[in-house]
Amino acid sequence: VPDFGYLAVFLAFATAATVFIISWGYRRIIEEFPHGGGGYIVASKHLGPYVGAVSGSALLVDYVLTIAISLAAGGDAVFSFLPAAWLPAKHATVLAVLAILTVMNLRGVKESVKILTPIFLIFLVTHAILIFGAVGSHLGRVGEVAELISSEGRTHLSTAGTVGVVLVFLRAFSLGGGTFTGIEAVSNGMAIMREPRIRTAKRTMLLMATSLAITASGILLAYLLLHVLPHNGKTMNAVLAENFMGDSTLAGGFVAITLISEGALLFVAAQAGFVDGPRVMANMALDQWMPHWMAALSEQLTMKNGVTLMAAAAAILLIYTNGSVDALVVMYSINVFITFLLSNVAMIRHAYHGRQPRWGRAAFVHGLAATVCGMILVVTVVEKFTEGGW
Repeated sequence: VPDFGYLAVFLAFATAATVFIISWGYRRIIEEFPHGGGGYIVASKHLGPYVGAVSGSALLVDYVLTIAISLAAGGDAVFSFLPAAWLPAKHATVLAVLAILTVMNLRGVKESVKILTPIFLIFLVTHAILIFGAVGSHLGRVGEVAELISSEGRTHLSTAGTVGVVLVFLRAFSLGGGTFTGIEAVSNGMAIMREPRIRTAKRTMLLMATSLAITASGILLAYLLLHVLPHNGKTMNAVLAENFMGDSTLAGGFVAITLISEGALLFVAAQAGFVDGPRVMANMALDQWMPHWMAALSEQLTMKNGVTLMAAAAAILLIYTNGSVDALVVMYSINVFITFLLSNVAMIRHAYHGRQPRWGRAAFVHGLAATVCGMILVVTVVEKFTEGGW
């Protein structure tokens, strides 16, 4: 809501803090469950097999949606700078990319990752320029922004009341739940980590959390400072890049490279579903929640069957929603926060019964993470029930 745009400052800090809280919880899961399995294994062990099945099912749907939403959002990014006349081809293009990624994963995950990895460098450079340039060029406006927050905050507190402003903030924070994508993937994919696995996974989690916190909070601040508002046919990041760079030919080239790298990075993000989804299926098959052939076959055949199944489910979702990111992110948020919530509740129980040194601190942090995840889950289901929440 434009009138409440100043809340972006508080959303930025809240988002960064939440990323580190959730990632801290998953660092502890990595320590306690070094063989992988993440949310499914921890919930099964500490909350029972049926709760574990719920967590595992949500995790599987989450990975299908990770593929679908990553590809749909990547298509939105790429088509944001293409001529409007090309928009009708976006859906078919997204499905074609899904088919290509599926074939690449069937050939071998390492090959597909190696082909797409160089895009990371371009993404990092362009988005660092965009975020730090947008925020840095407005450092002189710190006093002005502070005055804006103070004056508009007082106005809304007097008209809507403290409860009203807090509710608006909590709604905006909760509906941005899709921001936290990928945090759980590290703990689920321990099997493919380089030795020593625990140290590698914890380091990966820290780097992921730091980059995600900086990117998400930085972009929110840039939206506020450059007055970025939704625009038909364009993503918010596309509008941000255009507002920051201007209308010159050089600026147009930078915007195109930025959005192409963003789209490609989102396509890479789909790999989490292809890599970790089949592994969750295999873990659930060992407990007889999935067909036994998901675990009984060799790893190569299990992965191939899993990749095919994940790709087919993602294709169905993309066709059903017509590639709508708004609908997909609602379904994604609900499933990922079911797993987040159950994982943290399980770790609270583990901390209490284990009574290891500093178990009280561990229980507090997991309790805080569970509370935040539960709030986001409830708000998303209630607010978006008719828009995919059901």
